[in-house]
Amino acid sequence: MRVSDFDYELPEEKIAKYPPFERGSTRLLMLDRSSGALVHALYAGFDTFLQPGDLLVLNNTKVVRARLFACKSTGAKIELMLLEKHQGEQNLVLYRGRLKKGDKLETHGSELLVTDIVDHGIARIEMSEGGEISEFFEDFGGVPIPPYLKRDAEEVDRERYQTLFAQLPGSVAAPTASLNMTQELFEKLRLKGVEIVTLTLHVGLGTFLPIRVESFQEHVMHREFYSIPPESAEKIRRVKASGGRIVAVGTTVTRALEHAGARIEAFSGRETLTGEADIFIYPGYQFRIIDALLTNFHAPRSTVLMLASAFAGTDNLRNAYREALEKEYLFLSYGDSMLIC
Repeated sequence: MRVSDFDYELPEEKIAKYPPFERGSTRLLMLDRSSGALVHALYAGFDTFLQPGDLLVLNNTKVVRARLFACKSTGAKIELMLLEKHQGEQNLVLYRGRLKKGDKLETHGSELLVTDIVDHGIARIEMSEGGEISEFFEDFGGVPIPPYLKRDAEEVDRERYQTLFAQLPGSVAAPTASLNMTQELFEKLRLKGVEIVTLTLHVGLGTFLPIRVESFQEHVMHREFYSIPPESAEKIRRVKASGGRIVAVGTTVTRALEHAGARIEAFSGRETLTGEADIFIYPGYQFRIIDALLTNFHAPRSTVLMLASAFAGTDNLRNAYREALEKEYLFLSYGDSMLIC
């Protein structure tokens, strides 16, 4: 199996460029991974496919305003993208332009100092006058909507490129499978007897980038910090041990749960489970925690498409995508969703 096996033609008009007028009004394609059967439904009716005793797992990360423009003393314009939050790593930015250690950047009446060039295109910065970089970006930065939308962030993105339950700042991309979750849907799930727990995985830009190599072995997976509270880990362990279903809302939740799988199964304490998820899931992977997956329609050659294929079965997913394109579903972050179970 090669990376090119996960390429497909995605017409520009099938990409959702804006969020739906009303949150939660998107479509939902349910795929039965054992039979390959497909059911066309609405995201607002997601609860009808779940059962009492199912455990829904959400990612409560909050997208930060990560995009900022600054100028060097020469007048050269530099684009900065604050990178996702990691344990022990602060103030890292992806930059476009030419920078070196010691450069000073002017933006919004303040001066930023480049303290180190960490890697190609990645620098560490700080406020020359002191202060928190994260707070500065939150005050003056823009919403980091995906580049494939081919537009600048607008006022609508401030609210809609964020889940209703976003809590812990640190992501530079949204956990998009849950962008259409509403209070009405949460209430229907509660009445059905579906429990909900949260974890945090700070989503990075690398998650959604296409793979540029052809061999799986050559790809270096982007790592993302996650944290699973003890009460969530214990609930997941109990439900899994009792034969219940763990329903992951999104590939971000899936990566956190599968990376921490062995620790969840053996969990018996009060500690928070943390880690840096660099797990690369593609067909052939044996899932140990999740039993159902709510996810978006993903870009060609992306690692998230490969994860969905690993869970659904390659032929099943290929057929589902073909059906979705024929039936005018909308793809990517602001688009429609799939439930694979």
